[in-house]
Formats: sequence, C-alpha cells, structure tokens
Amino acid sequence: MTNDQGTWKAEDCALVLIDYQDNMLEVIRSETSRDLVEMQVRLLAKTAKAFDVPIVLTTVGVGAGFNGPTLPSILSELDGIEPIDRYSMNAFEDEAFSEAVEATGRKRLIMGGLHTEICLTFATVQALKDGYDVMYVADAVGGRSQVAHRTAIERLAHAGAVPTTALAVTTELFRDWAGPLAAPAIDTIYWYFREIPKLTDDVGVADAEKAAAAAYAEQAAGAAH
Repeated sequence: MTNDQGTWKAEDCALVLIDYQDNMLEVIRSETSRDLVEMQVRLLAKTAKAFDVPIVLTTVGVGAGFNGPTLPSILSELDGIEPIDRYSMNAFEDEAFSEAVEATGRKRLIMGGLHTEICLTFATVQALKDGYDVMYVADAVGGRSQVAHRTAIERLAHAGAVPTTALAVTTELFRDWAGPLAAPAIDTIYWYFREIPKLTDDVGVADAEKAAAAAYAEQAAGAAH
C-alpha cells in the first residue's frame, strides 16, 4: 500500500466488479445478505459514474453456459459497459480482463466480487503482486459460508489489501461538501438514503437524512417537469 498517497482520490481509481451473477448471489451465506450486496454494488456503480471513475466488469462462465449474466439491476447502472466473460477463477489470468484494467491507466483498484473467498481473493492477490493498490468493499461481497468469507477477508488483509465499505467509498472519493464533486455526491448519497431503509434497519439513516433525501428527490422531479 502506497501510504504516501493517503486517502484515495477519484482520479487515481478504477472500479472493478467481478462475477455479480444471479447464481453467485444465490449462494451467499455470509454476513451481508444478497439484497444488501446488490444494493451496495449499485451504489458503487453510481459513485463511479458520478465521479468519472472507469469501470471494468467481468463475468465467469457465461459463454460456456454454466453461469448466467450480470444481474440486470447492476448492469442497468453501468450505461452499456460490456462484461468481459472468462473461464479463469483468477480474473487476471484472462488477457482481455487484465488489459482492460491496465487500459484504465489507474493504479488504485476498488474491487468487489463473488465469492469473497475465490474470485475476489484471487484477483486481489494477483493485482497486488502486479503493482496495484487494492481496496475491497467488504459489504458488497459475500461468501458461501461465514467462515469462508471471514477467512478470505483475513487473507486479503494479510496480503496488503485495504477493507472499506460502499458508502465510505463514496464519501472518500468526494470528501468535501463544498468541493467540485459535492453535487454528484449528493445525488448518489441521497439515492442511497432513500433506498437502503427499504431493505434493512442495520444501516443507520437518520430521520433528517431521510427527509432531506425525499425533499431532494421531489425537487429534482419538479425540475424535470
């Protein structure tokens, strides 16, 4: 980890999303539920688009017919980005994928993938070896069991990757309510504040934040008309 760079900036980063396919999400049995993982990945996609962070999307086994495509709700957030389908467990062993990551020109990768213990871990360990910094989004991933997920989290940390969460990514990349990225950040965060309470009370959203998000959405709808 290149600590001299401090906190992460949007202009240094790429978002890498690995294997967010229905059959992968179906077998999550770790601490973050399928629905919450889906929501956090959508937040990451919205954040990347808002801050002009390049996105690399990959799937495994679609062409071979043993896995389905990227979940439609996630794909709909990605503005036509085509997934790179592959056969390898380690995404970096696929030439098209590794070239796509290199082509972003970014050396700091924000990564999420399923399952934590396989596709996310293997790609992260390889990325670190290849000279990238990696932050993995712990609430946007899941494993086949709690022990599989937690063991993978430990391996990632020992390898030198940095844990974070989806909302923390958003706030770290814009970091200043008076800065130039504040307006797109508000759009993204207020969307999250409206949507996340529909799924869980485990993510705290204050009543004032809910009201502000609702008012912002109403104002935006009025301006659109």
